[in-house]
Amino acid sequence: MTIIPETRIEYRGVAKQFASNSADGGGEEIIQAVQDVDLKVADGEVVSLIGPSGCGKSTLLNMGSGLYLPSAGEVYVDRERVDEPNPHVGFMLQKDLLLAWRTIRKNVEFGLEIQGIAADIRRERAMDLLAKCRLTGFENHYPHQLSGGMRQRAALARTLAVDPKVLLLDEPFSALDAQTKMILQQDLAETLAAEGKTALFITHDLVESVALSDRVFVMSARPGTIIEEIDVGLPDRNNPMARRQDSQKQIGEYVAHLMGLLHVGETAAEIEI
Repeated sequence: MTIIPETRIEYRGVAKQFASNSADGGGEEIIQAVQDVDLKVADGEVVSLIGPSGCGKSTLLNMGSGLYLPSAGEVYVDRERVDEPNPHVGFMLQKDLLLAWRTIRKNVEFGLEIQGIAADIRRERAMDLLAKCRLTGFENHYPHQLSGGMRQRAALARTLAVDPKVLLLDEPFSALDAQTKMILQQDLAETLAAEGKTALFITHDLVESVALSDRVFVMSARPGTIIEEIDVGLPDRNNPMARRQDSQKQIGEYVAHLMGLLHVGETAAEIEI
């Protein structure tokens, strides 16, 4: 008997509007950020969301976390409608946002501290995650003493510390150099697999979207809506470096197709896999 994985996060007919001052000073202007978005992410999946700048990708993540409410439609996490900031959702951004006055371990413990978790349990959880994120030995350092890649690892450990059911990742590696980015992609994939997490991942890097994901959703220009869903039928999702090495031709074909959907002018041969 085939077991169908449980849906962890779902967008049903979601739309979002924002009011903004019009450029000509004539009063408020209504901006339609996204419309008619239907999207499901199953338990244990990693799904990438790509689309042109300004198409509403981050708006969808903000609604998934409960920071925004939809103007229409509904968002669910584990079949519960998201009406406010959701403790079952972890959010990781482009910037690490570590607290400069706290050590790395204390940064990782921060969410647990807010939850009132006992100090010994906080420490054990933080040290375990720092080990998984290859930061053992740096737990007593401060953020300014770490490289950008190490700070992003610490931010991932902090996000995982509160044991969220769903991770929302908004271009967490976009500010990093290519080599560091590939190392952290590997770290992320291995950690998500080890922790059994579900993730919705925004990226502008098309190779990254294929290398890390089970599926890729492609959005249109604003007002953003889903124009295509792509199953990435490649092995080694938990090992993106191996996927890059062993499936270069197939990754190139996926990237070429994605560029066609996004009307990108380059050829797949110009993309470093």
